[in-house]
Amino acid sequence: MASSLSLNNNPLTALFKVITPPPPFTGYEYDGLEYRWRMFVFRPSLFKTESFLLAGILFYVLIFFVGKSKNVKRASTWLNAHMALYESQFSKPTTSGLINDGFADFFNYSTGRRNVLSLHTVFALVPRQDLVTSLYRFFYGQYDFLYKNEDSVELDFTLASNPNSQHFVWGIVAKEYLSKVKENRWDLTFTRTTESPLIGDGYCVMSEFADVSENLLKAEGPFNLSKTLNNPEYKQYIKSLTITDQPREAPTMPIPSEKRERHLILSLRLPPGSNAAATVPLVKAIFTLVDTLDAKLNLRPETKSKLRKAREELDEKMRKELEAEKKEEIESDKLAAKRKAEEERISKLSAAEQRKALDRDKKRAMRKSQNKVTKKA
Repeated sequence: MASSLSLNNNPLTALFKVITPPPPFTGYEYDGLEYRWRMFVFRPSLFKTESFLLAGILFYVLIFFVGKSKNVKRASTWLNAHMALYESQFSKPTTSGLINDGFADFFNYSTGRRNVLSLHTVFALVPRQDLVTSLYRFFYGQYDFLYKNEDSVELDFTLASNPNSQHFVWGIVAKEYLSKVKENRWDLTFTRTTESPLIGDGYCVMSEFADVSENLLKAEGPFNLSKTLNNPEYKQYIKSLTITDQPREAPTMPIPSEKRERHLILSLRLPPGSNAAATVPLVKAIFTLVDTLDAKLNLRPETKSKLRKAREELDEKMRKELEAEKKEEIESDKLAAKRKAEEERISKLSAAEQRKALDRDKKRAMRKSQNKVTKKA
């Protein structure tokens, strides 16, 4: 009797009674579906909440695998349609397939060609494998009409340099993508946005100087850039074409001229799988542009001088900012060292002398603040 009383008074036993859920009440009689195996009984109607939860998890997993598979297929279809062109242009095209970075970003690397150091083909697809993100992007697109929830592919050519190479920033952007391109590209802050009769409707020209646009868009020889970009077979897929010698993001320090890379970047809206080969003629034409770029440009001497001066001014501005930051760091370190030395000196004084020193510091700080208020007034 005493042992049972002590067990009931045990706080651990009381805790288990509190946290243990009561058995489900099924009524005095159960006439629903039931599965029995020896001592085990399973009644499905008692697990309605769990069944919905399990169905939701299975649906999410199904969406993940279906979305992942669709993204791989979208990127592979476009790349396979252009692989014959890549193989004819590069001695080392990547034929082993796509390299993935997650389940919505893929890329392909090619090298081994005259005038081109490398080509990065980068796919940025809708995250179909992520149901939550896909729904968010869809509804955000209904709110912001400038937001494009679509698949895209970008061809980033790193151009080889030669003594005749010209360094500038220039681009042609489809008007519906203009605000997004401006937002994400620091290098395009060098340019002014205009419309040009040389390129036609639907595009804006972003150029440092009009002389650059006139040279690139003039109709000379077998290649006509304006005609190429206005071809109705693939014009609907073109987002932008840019040529730049500056990084996309603002650098933190000057880039030496010998390390400054030139890039030609073609950004496309990814065509549907049934029409993946539509952009093959466009990509082929871009290879022609790469080969004729340096020969096509015949800039005026004053344009070359202005381009060079703009880069020298940028480098000088960045050097001054770095020097100012270093100077502030040095002054901050000196001030911190001086403060530490003063604290060490005060810590060695007696209690009365420490109070006097603290009082002097407070009065000095009050005088400084009063002087600042007086100057402002």
